[in-house]
Amino acid sequence: MQVKTLVPAYELEHLAPLGRIGVIALATDFNIEQDLNSIYPSDVRAFTSRVRNVNPLTVENLRTMAPGISKAADSILPNTDLDVIIYACTSGTVAIGSDRVTELVHQTRPNVAVTNPVTAALCAFNVLGAKKLSILTPYTEAVNREMAATFSAEGYEVLNIAGFGFEDDTAMTYISPEDIAQAAISNCDPEADLLFISCTALRATHVLKRVELALDKPVVSSNQVLVWHSLRLLKYPKPIEGFGVLLDQYLAQ
Repeated sequence: MQVKTLVPAYELEHLAPLGRIGVIALATDFNIEQDLNSIYPSDVRAFTSRVRNVNPLTVENLRTMAPGISKAADSILPNTDLDVIIYACTSGTVAIGSDRVTELVHQTRPNVAVTNPVTAALCAFNVLGAKKLSILTPYTEAVNREMAATFSAEGYEVLNIAGFGFEDDTAMTYISPEDIAQAAISNCDPEADLLFISCTALRATHVLKRVELALDKPVVSSNQVLVWHSLRLLKYPKPIEGFGVLLDQYLAQ
């Protein structure tokens, strides 16, 4: 009979020595953990909780997540310090509001740094010097209008926003990376300073570099920018290669 040994206390004490990231993911998101784990370096770890969401994906239904955000934050490694908490829903942040998301997290986890895909994207746009945006989403036209209005209100010119027209968050993950890449290349306005690919459920992470090469401009996606911004909040000192210019060149600055 083989006896399973416990993880040595030393290893647990030194788990994620450069940062512990709490992630509030949507209950229906198949993709978020895989993407984050593929990008985060080994000395940073993400720990996930989930918040209940409702399909079809409309602005009104997205707002129903708000009451669950505080509880989800509280359930991530209770009584353990976290360095950053991510609310991992781009359209949900648009519907609820970035400031309100932070308030909801702080109700149960006060003083922790909080980010979300909208806040992180705005920070990235600033660092990259972008003013004119093209946006690709899996959403319907109604949700896209809200997203475009959010970025326009922050002073950015949204040249165009294209969506796959999905109302089911689960189904969004089934959009293939190849289809994402082709849509990104086809729909990016030549005058745009960068392309933003929205939605944590989209499997865009591993085609970012390819799309950047095709467009000859930066490409920012929800999961990539969440990793980037959370690592910036940690003051992580090293670049991460293979996931676009943002992590290659604008992390350790």
